[in-house]
Amino acid sequence: MTTSSIRLVLAFAATLALASAALAAPPTKTGKTDKGSVLTDAKGMSLYTFDKDMDGKSACNGPCATNWPALKAEASDTPGDGYTIITRDDGSKQWAYKGKPLYTFAKDTKPGDVTGDGFLNGAWHLAMP
Repeated sequence: MTTSSIRLVLAFAATLALASAALAAPPTKTGKTDKGSVLTDAKGMSLYTFDKDMDGKSACNGPCATNWPALKAEASDTPGDGYTIITRDDGSKQWAYKGKPLYTFAKDTKPGDVTGDGFLNGAWHLAMP
């Protein structure tokens, strides 16, 4: 193989790597609600943030996590574009957006529901894109 052939192969491999990284879908979608555009999970359920979460750490564990399920991340998921992955107290992984862990609300029953917004004296908020 010539030097120019090797460079061509390396350039092609780099292009493929960049293309696959660019194709990695974000962990959320954007949905429309009565309160405007919000981040949603893959099923279209509204996502929320919690004021008590600090420094990319979830404060919602135990019974709280039953009512506010975390937006789970998988080991193969890749953070980027404002999204990070945090480790919860139970060792599981959770998506965060702009440093804020993301949750759904158990009482939301269909896409577009926003019943958790303002819950607990305003501590829960819709996650906005």
